[in-house]
Amino acid sequence: MGLQQLGIWGEAMITQEENDRLTRVGPGTPMGALLRRYWHAVGTAVDLDRDPVRPVRLLGEDLVLFRSEAGDLGLVGDRCAHRAISLAYGIPQRNGLRCAYHGWTYNPAGEVVDMPFEPACLQLKIKAYPVQELGGLIWAYLGPEPAPLLPRWELLVKENVDRSIEATPLPCSWLNCMDNSLDPVHYEHLHGMYGNYVAKKQGREPPMRIVRHADIAFDVYEYGIYKRRRLEGQPEDIDDWRIGHPIIFPNILLVGDSRLQIYQIRVPVDDTHTQHFNYNCSPRQDGVPKWEGIKVNWTTIFEEDGSIVADSIFKQDALGWVGQGPISDRTQEHLVTSDKGVALYHSMLLANIARVERGEDPIAVIRDPEVNEPMVHIGMEQNAKEAFWPGGRNYRTMGNPGARTIEAGATAR
Repeated sequence: MGLQQLGIWGEAMITQEENDRLTRVGPGTPMGALLRRYWHAVGTAVDLDRDPVRPVRLLGEDLVLFRSEAGDLGLVGDRCAHRAISLAYGIPQRNGLRCAYHGWTYNPAGEVVDMPFEPACLQLKIKAYPVQELGGLIWAYLGPEPAPLLPRWELLVKENVDRSIEATPLPCSWLNCMDNSLDPVHYEHLHGMYGNYVAKKQGREPPMRIVRHADIAFDVYEYGIYKRRRLEGQPEDIDDWRIGHPIIFPNILLVGDSRLQIYQIRVPVDDTHTQHFNYNCSPRQDGVPKWEGIKVNWTTIFEEDGSIVADSIFKQDALGWVGQGPISDRTQEHLVTSDKGVALYHSMLLANIARVERGEDPIAVIRDPEVNEPMVHIGMEQNAKEAFWPGGRNYRTMGNPGARTIEAGATAR
């Protein structure tokens, strides 16, 4: 239910049933059915180079991602059809993934193609889903056929750029993360007031100027939502509205400008865990790469003692996400006028759940190759946050520079 329907700000608590409808992502759930209409990042090509067989969890399903010796990608159920051993211990071969226990081998379609010792290969099949590589990420589609096109979002395919990926498991719902992205006002408080407070405790100069929001607004576009803000004391030489970074429905935030662009991809692992990918893209100077290939770094927001030292923009946001608990108890929320973006986003989610239930495609699903080629461009933010940064944006704080590196390929479980 949208706040506009209620007409009473501050009293718009939703029911537990409504919160479940928004947050439960497993098979057979309304939100799970919606999210299964999209491709989701399930790993990185660099990690498959390190280990070609990797257990993954996506939308509440335990799966095994693999690359065969022939280079084919597969995403199959995590148990062998013979004696139910985990296929995460499988051996990649040219014809598929060989079970470690008795050698049954599965091709990327989940079909048994070899059954040692048996006189004939039974026509057995396990769960399998389409997977593709794009932009150094491995993408999976868990929905009904025919699958839509894997969107060629601009940062994934544009040329003459350097790319890096920060992968961070989070012990919270993906919706905790996305609600934050529809809340421009948190910038002056979580990043401004609290970020400066953390810097002061660390003996550093407070990095941000505190600027109050005068107004916020939101525009729905073909692939999601744009944010707009007016700030108090806004210079006259800047457009009345500052255009903020867009949401690519349902679970991507686009941040940045001409010097650095970032997709923040919030992958729903299950109801209470999210795999977060910071997909960083920066133009090359004179066409010279800063490094070879795509760098991948697995990180954690937590210190050794389990605390969060929120000394970067990303860790401040993560504090807000994780600080709400595994699933935010929205029955206890009192949304107010600054939360109208959150209400709009929830209404959009519910409307697209209804579209799926009617047998229609939700928004931002691409099936026309002409729309997808050569790339899908989403406009960048315009002067959205420069007023907060004395002397210009400090890009050191946009990623997760203080994060501890964790074992490559760790999951959010």
